[in-house]
Amino acid sequence: MGKIQEFEIAFDQNKVVYGPGESISGTVRVRLGQALTCKAIKVNCNGFCGVTNKVNDTAWTEEEQYFNSTVSVADKGTLKLGEHTFPFKFLIPATAPTSFEGNYGRIIYRVRAFIDTPRFAKDYNAEKAFYLLSLLNLNEVPDIWGTTSSAVTQQFTYMLVKTGTVVLKAETDMKGYTPGQVIQVTANIHNQSGKSTGHMAASLMQRVTYETKRPTHDARAMVEVEGGVVKAGKEVEWKEQIIIPPLPQSSLAGCELIKIEYYVKVSLKSPDVLLTLPIHIGNVSLDKKRHPSRKRAPTSSAAAEDTPTPADATSAAVPTPTPRPGPKPAPRPTPRPRMSSHQSPSAPPAEYHQGAEGGAPANDGYPNKRQSQLVSPNAFSYAPGLFFPQNQPPSGPSAAPGGFGGPPGATAPYPPESAPGSVPTTLILPPDYGTSAYPQEAPPSYDESCNT
Repeated sequence: MGKIQEFEIAFDQNKVVYGPGESISGTVRVRLGQALTCKAIKVNCNGFCGVTNKVNDTAWTEEEQYFNSTVSVADKGTLKLGEHTFPFKFLIPATAPTSFEGNYGRIIYRVRAFIDTPRFAKDYNAEKAFYLLSLLNLNEVPDIWGTTSSAVTQQFTYMLVKTGTVVLKAETDMKGYTPGQVIQVTANIHNQSGKSTGHMAASLMQRVTYETKRPTHDARAMVEVEGGVVKAGKEVEWKEQIIIPPLPQSSLAGCELIKIEYYVKVSLKSPDVLLTLPIHIGNVSLDKKRHPSRKRAPTSSAAAEDTPTPADATSAAVPTPTPRPGPKPAPRPTPRPRMSSHQSPSAPPAEYHQGAEGGAPANDGYPNKRQSQLVSPNAFSYAPGLFFPQNQPPSGPSAAPGGFGGPPGATAPYPPESAPGSVPTTLILPPDYGTSAYPQEAPPSYDESCNT
């Protein structure tokens, strides 16, 4: 066993994660099998960053020191047989960056203890690492609100002759996340070629840059999800979710040698099309209550309360129409003998008075009734487009002497069969042909009826 049976460092409350500005305290415990002469017992606390160009190499090419403090917990003398405990305490600077371990560099924090023995004697040392976490509040990151989107158009050649085009668009629902949250990825792929694409994929990428004379970039996929293919000439919208695992934060504030970036890579296996969506990973998630747009929400809500809704405005401006009783069924007219070609057309029965359609107000003297029975196609003349404005006498060969006023959109009245040259005393309108199955063929016009 030797003289020293136990030599270790213990932190108070077994705490191993600290924050900038905190104090780290603990004890150095030594248990001896026999007395030991020493010059001093010292405890050192330091933090530094080292980077290299070789994977997992500790011969640092560049180094950066954050703090280095040493205290002496025992002076020169002889330690007796048994167990000895020496307390220590250090203050961590507020500017120290978060701990990090990568393939080409590390940010290391540790406490070391040394037993300095006389000349030609063996020295003893112990070491214990601790971790520093400098919280990154995403709400304090500039331009963090909103979504991240990107688009790319890729042209490619296949079958040595044909050329195709693929349009890829993608976006994330936010710009900042914390471990455990879910990234909502939406991608739109438009395959404008005659060849099906390869599988779609979305990856959460970590890109670490180690600043040396020749900077080293280390990009790795932390999480990857895969989708289907897009057939030729098709457009597909793909939605996927990525759960963020425990990862270091994006910004290592206070460190000049290591830079960490995160982004979502959306790609197609074939053809080789990809785009990147930069995001941030922090420790304090985004608070939607602090969104800039929510600060103006009370003003908008107050204005909305003062402003009537379109439904209310419409109901206030347009009175509710009074319900009217349904039309009574008209009596079936008495059959009349078929008129000859030398007779003028007969007038419709008085029961079939009809008001103007197309939304015009109904006239009290001419209730709006619809034709409910079949009418012979030769019963009335048909003159499409023959309308007279209100309170104006009709003009043309069919105008009646003296004129008369009728509702807008009413067709011209016809003289009664018994008196071809006389003018009717009341306005008589023809039935509505739009609701009847007749005429099956065009009847003779009004001029042709008069001339014959």
